[in-house]
Amino acid sequence: MLRGTVAAVAVAASVLLTGATATPSPTPTPPIPDDPTDPVRALEYWLDGAGIREAWQTTRGKGVTIAVIDTGIGKVPSVFGDAVVGGTDVSGSGSPDGRSPVGVVDGDHGSWVGSLAAGRGKTDGTGMIGVAPEANLLSVSIGFGASASVPFVDQVAKGIRWAVDNGADIINMSFTTNTLDWDESWDDAFLYAYEHDVVVVVAAGNRGSGTSMIGAPATIPGVLTVGGVDQTGTASVEASTQGITIGISAPSEGLLGVSADGELASWRGTSGAAPIVAGAAALIRSAHPELDAANVINRIIKTAIPVEGVTDLPDPLYGYGLLDAAAAVKTSLPLVDKNPMGDLAEWVRLYRRADAAPAPEPEVKPAEVLPLPAADPPSEPGSPLIPSAESLRYGTLPLLVLTVPGILIALGVTAAARRIRSARKPSTPAA
Repeated sequence: MLRGTVAAVAVAASVLLTGATATPSPTPTPPIPDDPTDPVRALEYWLDGAGIREAWQTTRGKGVTIAVIDTGIGKVPSVFGDAVVGGTDVSGSGSPDGRSPVGVVDGDHGSWVGSLAAGRGKTDGTGMIGVAPEANLLSVSIGFGASASVPFVDQVAKGIRWAVDNGADIINMSFTTNTLDWDESWDDAFLYAYEHDVVVVVAAGNRGSGTSMIGAPATIPGVLTVGGVDQTGTASVEASTQGITIGISAPSEGLLGVSADGELASWRGTSGAAPIVAGAAALIRSAHPELDAANVINRIIKTAIPVEGVTDLPDPLYGYGLLDAAAAVKTSLPLVDKNPMGDLAEWVRLYRRADAAPAPEPEVKPAEVLPLPAADPPSEPGSPLIPSAESLRYGTLPLLVLTVPGILIALGVTAAARRIRSARKPSTPAA
């Protein structure tokens, strides 16, 4: 499933033979040297496995800028040289140029990511080299967890805007929040990047660090979410996760990275798979500067190497397949008019509540009080001792109706009692 060096060498030889008969052209800037026999570069299996060396026959990313929003890219001349052309800190705890590692635990993370995306390597062609070694880098340092005094969501939003305003063509974010939802401030920040034709590449997260499902920003429509595979092209159990928004898979195990102090480190995770894809996106943008972000992403997913047994795309583990940088750079594809990874503006329209206008205050009017009806004229004066018709109707007559029967019943009961007592008296015997 992964490519071999033999095929790459054969293609390179073919290109050289073809170039011998071509019309002479101005001598281009010599590319950054690459020694495939170097022990360090031999460990970078993804250079051949993901078709990167083959893509280098066309471009190495010159003229493209990748912003790395991470813990800061260290000052390692042998790896980054003039690669980092700008930077800033949005954590409140780093240096103004974004080059000082932020965080005690994760301080080297940004340097590892930057070296995978666009590390220069040594001038003799040895040492670690990035996927797009002629691309530029922007270092935006952020702090994870308690290492920053600024809320994380604010850091990310500010970092994206700074990257866009300072010329980023691609933004790489190798972190996750372990939650599907995201702060509304990210809506505007990510839309700002899309509106300025920036490709946003994010990591899917790792089961080994407790992420069983993808979380934001990998759930945001329009980003290219990267899952991870091992050296055989099989979805990584520990160094990746799963989710329906994964667009492409790239190596996430057995990775190399240059630390902020210049030391070579071995690491794993989709944090490394993402910059490999970001570097491939830089190769595409360099070779095809006329393509917008949507078509760059479309090339990456449509030229992916199919995964055996996977039929329904995108797959929750592999997305559309495994990264093939050479095919993404060289294949001719029809243009698309929308981002295949989704439309954030439409999502916001459907799922975010629109700002409600203040409800108009009701106009209070005095209640109209109707005039009271005229009072009845007074009745003719009469003696209080003489009953009136009303008193007879509602007082005397009902009283008689109830009283007379009661008196009669009482008299009857009294007479019956007397007869009973008379009958019980004993009679006098005769003499």
